[in-house]
Amino acid sequence: MSKKSNITTWILIAMVLGAVVGYACNTAFPDPKVAKEIAGYISIITDVFLRLIKMIIAPLVFSTLVIGIAHMGDASTVGRVGVKALGWFITASLVSLTLGLIMATLLHPGVNIGLPLPDVGAATNLKTNAFTLKDFVSHLVPKSVAEAMANNEILQIVVFSIFFGTAIATLGERGARMAAVIEDLAQIMLKITGAVMWLAPVAVFAAIASTVTTQGLGILITFAKFMGSFYLALFVLWGLLTLAGFVFLGRRVFELVRLIREPFLLSFSTASSEAAYPKLLDSLDRFGVNRKISSFVLPLGYSFNLDGSMMYCTFAVLFIAQAYDIHLPMSTQITMLLLLMLTSKGMAGVPRASLVVIAATLNQFGIPEAGLLLIMGVDQFLDMGRSATNAVGNSIAAAVVAKWEGQLSTGPVPETEKDIPGEEPRTTAEA
Repeated sequence: MSKKSNITTWILIAMVLGAVVGYACNTAFPDPKVAKEIAGYISIITDVFLRLIKMIIAPLVFSTLVIGIAHMGDASTVGRVGVKALGWFITASLVSLTLGLIMATLLHPGVNIGLPLPDVGAATNLKTNAFTLKDFVSHLVPKSVAEAMANNEILQIVVFSIFFGTAIATLGERGARMAAVIEDLAQIMLKITGAVMWLAPVAVFAAIASTVTTQGLGILITFAKFMGSFYLALFVLWGLLTLAGFVFLGRRVFELVRLIREPFLLSFSTASSEAAYPKLLDSLDRFGVNRKISSFVLPLGYSFNLDGSMMYCTFAVLFIAQAYDIHLPMSTQITMLLLLMLTSKGMAGVPRASLVVIAATLNQFGIPEAGLLLIMGVDQFLDMGRSATNAVGNSIAAAVVAKWEGQLSTGPVPETEKDIPGEEPRTTAEA
């Protein structure tokens, strides 16, 4: 078994051990305050790991994206790839949102939930005015690239990188010298990424243990119907995404699914899409996607292609409406879907952003915002599935766009010693 496979195995072992240790702590310390304090100490490891990920995300996105755009050669190519990627993202968004409505309508997760409903006037302490079309459009362009990088504003970094990379491509020899420097920066960041990833199994253990310590496994039984229905919907979405990949990639899509198993597990166990970004780049490299495509499509996907998060928005809104016995006619559901198409595009990088978007949507359609209190206790467990789904959707999107552009190698790239974290990964997959 390769070292790469061993890391995946250790992540799986860490998830199981984390659940066992968390359950033991939850049983030994039934006082919620004590359990929360213990979980806080356990989660220090996860917090450090995620901070390390956040430390490398901005320079990694900037350097790989600039090099990718510079290698494309001209602005027309960038525009063409961007239009194809956005076309895929919009279609995937509509499918995800629609699937959430359909599955919630068929499964009725909010009917007869057997739990006391929060008072309609209860406060959720969520800022629901944070997602408007005006704010989103004005937020696209950074006031300062330093501020954008300091705050890990992925979309703003993408906008600046597009300008920067396009400018380099037009400068000829002088641009080539700068591109060489930035490519060295990308190699350095990937080297750092390899070192950070060795902490992943320990971080996964701490993330699962701290969550189970505070929530316990009993909460999974209480919300079994809601969580089971949502994960069934996610399973259907995974199938649809794989089917879409099969249409364009053929049987190779199953090779892609195999290659992304580690970033899938990493994003699932840490409930963080950001944690999977570096490993997704590496997995797409080995699948044969040209780095100039993956480094452009993935950052865009982190803002425009959050398939799991968007499906959760419609699913959760209908769940809360069903819990309060509020009937939403089909015309209202379609209006809600179109509204979420716009408001959900600002979710990237915002903690608990799905809940904020859902809260804003509830207000728009007269559904008690207090209904969010029903699901906030299990949101961490649901966020795990959402984050993993986002990783699957973005990896398939990058591979399909590469196929459309003729930048996907005809066969999978064999795993070599360069796949080992800490070693220099392959930077291009030239077709």
